[in-house]
Amino acid sequence: MERLPILMYHNVAEGNQSAGGLTISEHLLERHFRYLSENKYVTFHLQELEHKTELPKKSVVITFDDVTVNQQFAVALLQKYNLKATFFIPFAYVGKTDQWNNGEETIMSYDDLKSLPPNIELGYHSFAHRKYAALSETEINQDFQQCFEQIRENGLSMHQSVAYPYGNYPKKEPAKSQFQEVLKRNGIQMGLRIGNAVNKFPFKDPYEIKRIDIKGEDNLLRFRIKLRFGKLKLF
Repeated sequence: MERLPILMYHNVAEGNQSAGGLTISEHLLERHFRYLSENKYVTFHLQELEHKTELPKKSVVITFDDVTVNQQFAVALLQKYNLKATFFIPFAYVGKTDQWNNGEETIMSYDDLKSLPPNIELGYHSFAHRKYAALSETEINQDFQQCFEQIRENGLSMHQSVAYPYGNYPKKEPAKSQFQEVLKRNGIQMGLRIGNAVNKFPFKDPYEIKRIDIKGEDNLLRFRIKLRFGKLKLF
């Protein structure tokens, strides 16, 4: 089995502005992407992984949650370094703000999303950015139906993958299996949690794919360590 780190980013601050937590500076993000490019990492869309059983030794998936407008800085860098990424959409907030937080970050509009270049793949981040473990089966189905309506109305091309808001999903049986059945019935092929560890590929469970949380304070050394090992306890 191959090793496959999946990186999780959020907001991007222009230039070399002070950042931390969910926000990384454009300057530091470029250092991350330059490192991947110079060290010959191969990036993949999730859709490309569906029928693969083997990957190059240096493979990585880059993801961004929430499609905030400031991620346009990341789009430019992804193009500059010829890297692919998957952006996850919370549909209720498209063209609005991140109202599940403090409402300070603007979310891309549908025109923004449709104008993204081909190296950006789109996936689901639920409709209302609520914790799946706190929702009933009926509520989860309704959440997906609202996503599907927006996709049809706005002509988006999507991959059938979902990044769980807050990394949250039912973890105990029988709720876990019931949740996965709901995902399957709604056509979802991959579910991404957090986990902060490097995946083995092919995935053992396509609904428990782990991502590594990349923070705004992750300098190049910390980034390289996370890329290799995931999140170490000393971090």
